[in-house]
Amino acid sequence: MAGETTSSTYYITHHLQNLTFGLHPEHGWSFAHSLEEARQMGFWAIHVDTMGWSIATGLLFLWLFRHLGKTATTGVPSGIQNALEMVFEFCEGIVRTSFHGQSRLIGPLALTLFCWIFFMNALKWLPIDLFPQIFARFGVDYMRIVPTSDPNVTLGLGFAVFGLIIFYSIRNKGLGGFAKEMAFTPFNHWSLVPFNLLLELVVLCVKPISLGLRLFGNIFAGEVIFIMIALLPFWIMWVLDVPWLIFHILIIVLQAFIFAVLSVVYLNAAFEEH
Repeated sequence: MAGETTSSTYYITHHLQNLTFGLHPEHGWSFAHSLEEARQMGFWAIHVDTMGWSIATGLLFLWLFRHLGKTATTGVPSGIQNALEMVFEFCEGIVRTSFHGQSRLIGPLALTLFCWIFFMNALKWLPIDLFPQIFARFGVDYMRIVPTSDPNVTLGLGFAVFGLIIFYSIRNKGLGGFAKEMAFTPFNHWSLVPFNLLLELVVLCVKPISLGLRLFGNIFAGEVIFIMIALLPFWIMWVLDVPWLIFHILIIVLQAFIFAVLSVVYLNAAFEEH
């Protein structure tokens, strides 16, 4: 029983450990061979698997839409063109209903966020042991293939949107107008300026954190459940794994949709005058 517990614990921790590269106090620049070594590398260590798979899915998105742009034909679309046109119209609908300003960036941004996050989430459809076993044959100790299960990716996306919110708020309202909005919202009285600033700064800072943590929490929880299911006996694993995989199809699309919609809504507020 103790051996089974140890084996299960090792399996879970192994599948939740990123392939980490960084400066180790004793070994210099190297890959971490354990969770403890990864911790000792500190904040500036890089999750190589997260970086690799996120870049790969981003390139896949760019290639697909570039291919569509070069091969699109008039008339009734078919195959991949039909699917991508549906995605394009879907993201266009998000912008049309949620954004009321004038910007040539918001449409492409919504399309990029939705598709890129969808592709990263969709890697959860692959068997949980497939790529760790493949890379283990080449001496790679760890391999997590779902970038959105890493908070570095989701918070990075959230803070990128946050940077755009600040940029457009200052560009459209001016630095003084943006500061005045922060100081006199929600209570338009000089005596309540400190309270307004505290409240608005909290609300402003919560936006990127909530965007990132919402996406991370849902995808990470799903990954943990897949790992737990994989520890069950074979026949029970398939009975539970298939329904959970089908349910996760909705989660994967829904989380990409929520992130894109909230990003557009937050950016819309940067174009509005209060």
